[in-house]
Amino acid sequence: MGNLPGVFALPRIVRHFGATGEHMPPDGAVEVDAPDSILRAAISEARSGNWEPTAELMARTRLARDWDQRSWYSARLAELALHHTGWLDDWRGKRPGDPDLALIAADLEIDRAWEIRTAARARHVSREKFRAFHTVLRDAEPVLRTAADLNPGDPVPWRIRITHAMGLGAPRKVFDGYLARGREADPHHLGLHTGAVQYLAQKWYGSHAEMFEFAEAAATAAPDGSPLRGLPLQAVTEYAVDHDAGSGQGPVDWSRIEAHVEAGLRLSAAYGPGDRRASSLRNHLALALIRSEREAEALEVFRLIGDDARSFPWAYLGDAREIFLLMRRGVRVHVARRTPYFSGFVPAPGFADAAAWAARKEVATPPATMAVALAAAPLRDVREAVLLTGTTMRLAPAPHGGTFVEIAPSADPAGRRKGLRKTLLEESGLSGLAHTFSRGEKWPVLVAVKEGADYTLHLHRDGRLLVTHVWWADPAEMPTQEEAAERATALATAYGTSDPRPLTAILRGVGEPRQHLDEAFAALGLPSPPVGFGHQPEPLTEVAGAQLVERMSFFRAIKETLSEDDGSRA
Repeated sequence: MGNLPGVFALPRIVRHFGATGEHMPPDGAVEVDAPDSILRAAISEARSGNWEPTAELMARTRLARDWDQRSWYSARLAELALHHTGWLDDWRGKRPGDPDLALIAADLEIDRAWEIRTAARARHVSREKFRAFHTVLRDAEPVLRTAADLNPGDPVPWRIRITHAMGLGAPRKVFDGYLARGREADPHHLGLHTGAVQYLAQKWYGSHAEMFEFAEAAATAAPDGSPLRGLPLQAVTEYAVDHDAGSGQGPVDWSRIEAHVEAGLRLSAAYGPGDRRASSLRNHLALALIRSEREAEALEVFRLIGDDARSFPWAYLGDAREIFLLMRRGVRVHVARRTPYFSGFVPAPGFADAAAWAARKEVATPPATMAVALAAAPLRDVREAVLLTGTTMRLAPAPHGGTFVEIAPSADPAGRRKGLRKTLLEESGLSGLAHTFSRGEKWPVLVAVKEGADYTLHLHRDGRLLVTHVWWADPAEMPTQEEAAERATALATAYGTSDPRPLTAILRGVGEPRQHLDEAFAALGLPSPPVGFGHQPEPLTEVAGAQLVERMSFFRAIKETLSEDDGSRA
């Protein structure tokens, strides 16, 4: 991908980042698997011990035969009952044979079992937990049978049954029977087919080929505009657990993946912004577009999603809400970086190649950018943290127990040989990577960047950018005393420096930006950046004890971090 012709990348990002967030809710408004207003009111009543509104709500879905809504409500109410059981017990005491109660109770049994097992990889689940997990699932059989008996013509009990069969490793004929019964009730029920895609995934009991064939057949048979038309995108997500979409490698032809992404875009366009019926589809579509390196279109899909993030696909990568917000922010940074400085253009749907457009608009050669970071942690800890960036990086031990970090494109022959573009995180530079690998860590990361004649400091901690300061070659850009004091105080606090006043004076220095950078490191009690920084790319190559952390996919990095064996299933 390389740098675009034009002015500095950092000012471009700063100038256009806000525009990329237009028509997007703020981070604080995003809620994973958020209930709609009707369900939210029922949940509030249930928390207060009043079960009747929930019973009325579920009865309406049954009478209306709104199976997709019924499935969603049942799953959310079971999650509530997992830790707030009083309302469900009162309901059972008043109406023991209620079919709606039986459905939620069946979902609850599955949730109880998975809470014991946890979402950890199989290798990290103890034998005792597995025994308890399977015991709860076996004991749940009468509850699940009751749900099916009391809800004839309802596909939702069979969706629950498929999850039950997956957990117990039931024979294939059992799965086939449950799927057939569910399809008899509703041949196009999304929840039923979603469970079947997971069962047929290679990491469980099927294969990539079988999973895709099933998803494609179900989507083809679904009515026009049905959310089930987007089922192949869920297969794309499951496939990506084992193979990096976008690499062109793996047993599934890349053109097949791209065809499903295109179909997903067309289906998404049939729904309005924020339409909850398209939420699952759009969350999977956003990740598929990112993996296809179509970030401008992913940005538009994030706008359409609004605040309705879903657990999947994001939970495959970590905490669902955290990953959703990280990906959304990363897409915004990418698009802002690709937009010319003196332009209000933000790529819209159908114009994914913003880089080509920008290249025609700007012709000046950008100044070379060099960056090195200092993480206040041992190399071993930093190595584990940077694994998940998907970037080839070089680490070197720093004095006093810290670690220097740099991006190492020269040591990434696989990326050059395959002609791979930079990862989304790489596009935001070392500072963007520090934002990612510092998340969840207690230690700060100080990133020094040279762009042209100017030097910049970025302080990151726990995934937050705390300070940005630029020493400009132009003295007219000197910060005010108040601005410098505020930045100096934040830096001093991060590194335990009692008196920030010397650092304040350094931050207001003019001329000789590199000298002021070294002075700032010294004032914080930190070792100076490597000797070659600012003069040569990748200065850590000359530092004793330097190590490479090679580029790998996010999923491969997770597997390496967890030391997963080949036989484990997620």
